Formats: sequence, C-alpha cells, structure tokens
Amino acid sequence: MKLKIVLAAMVTGMLFFLGGCGKPTYSGKVDKTPYETRQCNRELARGAEIDPNMIIDRLEAFKSKRMLYGYRNGKKVFESRMSLGKNGDKGTKLKAGDYRTPEGHYTIVRKKCDPRLYRSLMISYPNKEDLARCKAKGFCPGGYITIHGQPKWNADGRGDAYTLAHDWTEGCMAVPNKKMLQLWKGVRNGTPITIHP
Repeated sequence: MKLKIVLAAMVTGMLFFLGGCGKPTYSGKVDKTPYETRQCNRELARGAEIDPNMIIDRLEAFKSKRMLYGYRNGKKVFESRMSLGKNGDKGTKLKAGDYRTPEGHYTIVRKKCDPRLYRSLMISYPNKEDLARCKAKGFCPGGYITIHGQPKWNADGRGDAYTLAHDWTEGCMAVPNKKMLQLWKGVRNGTPITIHP
C-alpha cells in the first residue's frame, strides 16, 4: 500500500512539473518574465533587439543531429541543440498537420514576441519546391514554421534536458531560451537558413 502511495505521489509530482504548475523563475535581463510581450514588441518596433556584436548572417539546421548552427562571415558563432516536430525525423514536411519539420532553403521573414513560446523567428516555409510538391499530391502545405524557445513551464530552463531529448513541436525547431535570446539579438529578417535532413 505504501508503495502505491509513493508511486502516486511521484506521478502527480511529475505531472505538475511537466504541466507547468507553479511559477518558474527566469534569470534573463530582457523582461520580468520571458513571455512578457509588451516590452518585447516595443524593442522589435524600434529594431532595438539587434546587438551589432552578435550578428548571425546564416543559419544551418541538421535534423539528424538535432543541431542548429549560426555563422558570421563564414565563421561559426552559434550552436544549439534543438527539438523538432513530433514526426520531424520522418522526412520533409509534406502537408499541414503532419508534425514534420521542413527541409530545404528558406529565409527568416519575421520575428514574433510570443506569449506561449519564448520568442520566435518565422521561416519562409513553404518555398516554391514545397508548394509544387504539395500541389502535385493535392495537399495543403501548411505554414507558420518557426525557430522558437521553450513553453512557459520551462521558462527558467529547468526542463531543457527533457525537452531537448524529445521531438515535441508541431513542425518547428525549438531551442533553449538562452539560445533563443542569442538568435533574437543576432538574426535579422532576410537571414538565410538551410534545413538539412
């Protein structure tokens, strides 16, 4: 009986941890919490989020390695582990709702201060090749694929080991919040990104 109670308590604790109960703390210097969007949007409107010393002029993602790299003038200046879509390792994205992460050549087209997931960089999916493939198969390609940070329950990074060990997004690439902040400060709209298998 005691074993059942202990197991029930452990399961309940894990559910609270994964479900985001409580208020995680965040040590970042940008906002009171990483999801406070008002200040983020103000900085974005002024272009004040960019740090000239942190510029990244090209991104490359390797799905098989679950790694994202950033380069400046051909030199690697950024790297991060990442999670993919739930079906991210089953090939390129084919249609809306397939939970796959696309593969190909894209650009960063927009930055978004997100109240759910710590900041995001939208990529130009679908590109011409994606549209042609989907049209040939009669599929809707979907869209709104981003590089984004962590959900609110992992604001302080306490669950990074868990999130980075799983593919959990709807097709996006998710990195730790500290790494997302580096991308946020260094990546401008128009930056090219290649997503490899």
